[in-house]
Amino acid sequence: VQLQASGGGTVQAGGSLRLSCAASRRPFGNYNMGWFCQAPGKEREFVAAISKDNRSTYYADSAKGRFTISRDNAKNTVYLQMNSLKAEDTAVYYCAASRYYSVGSTLREYDYWGQGTLVTVSS
Repeated sequence: VQLQASGGGTVQAGGSLRLSCAASRRPFGNYNMGWFCQAPGKEREFVAAISKDNRSTYYADSAKGRFTISRDNAKNTVYLQMNSLKAEDTAVYYCAASRYYSVGSTLREYDYWGQGTLVTVSS
């Protein structure tokens, strides 16, 4: 599966961005999907994930109440709506696809990764 993330950019604190990740392979509905981020000098960490059937979502504590993950299986695309952005959200954001039965929040549970899109939040 090839994943292409887009939608990153520079935004002021308090602003919003919507990230998209398009997958090359069908059926897209066979994969749980996740978003991770990596800030400069830090390890890649979990942000949000969504189940194959679009019924369940999971968020890191830092994302709860501000970010929303969603997917459109007909368009082979997963989204991350980010609101109330903070300077500490500045990072490269990666989408990932998992063949695991259950939705995971660790890197090793994801089989395919996109190239990343940079989000910069200015304070």
